[in-house]
Amino acid sequence: MRQLLSALKRSRPDLPLLAVLALIVPGTLYGQAVSELPRGEPGQYERPEAAQEAIDQLRSPYCPTMLAVCSSGAGAALRDSITRLADEGWTTEELVEWVVANHGEEYRALPKAEGRSLVAWVVPPLGVLVGLALVLLALRHLKGKQVQVAPLEGELTEEEEARLRQAMKDMDREEEATFF
Repeated sequence: MRQLLSALKRSRPDLPLLAVLALIVPGTLYGQAVSELPRGEPGQYERPEAAQEAIDQLRSPYCPTMLAVCSSGAGAALRDSITRLADEGWTTEELVEWVVANHGEEYRALPKAEGRSLVAWVVPPLGVLVGLALVLLALRHLKGKQVQVAPLEGELTEEEEARLRQAMKDMDREEEATFF
């Protein structure tokens, strides 16, 4: 047997590599096949609503994006796993908690509405309301003040008319483009 292997190695030096590949490739294809949903005609399979909602609430552990748009194979496999679990009857909350338990709290895109995370839900709407109240108060304050313009009585004196013409010339000169 040993002589046969050494003879094969001399005639085909890449034989050990081929043997290893023959063992590895089917295993990886099987692993990928079990974690992905079958691809069919468009519209043939729709993801359950619980799975879609869970996917929309999670950041991807494999890409710096949301899980819904992660283009990595691992992201697709995680979406498919979530979909399979939803097909088995898991709720949105259970799916999100499962992913967070397996990958970490930092992948939750929406903070919990409890404890310290409640601040993230309360402060932004409160800030908008306070901002609107301030704008309304400012508008009400400005509406109450009306600028009184004294009516012109008679014609301008020669001195006022000369100052007005000079001011208009200065303004025209300032508006001219200096880079031509």
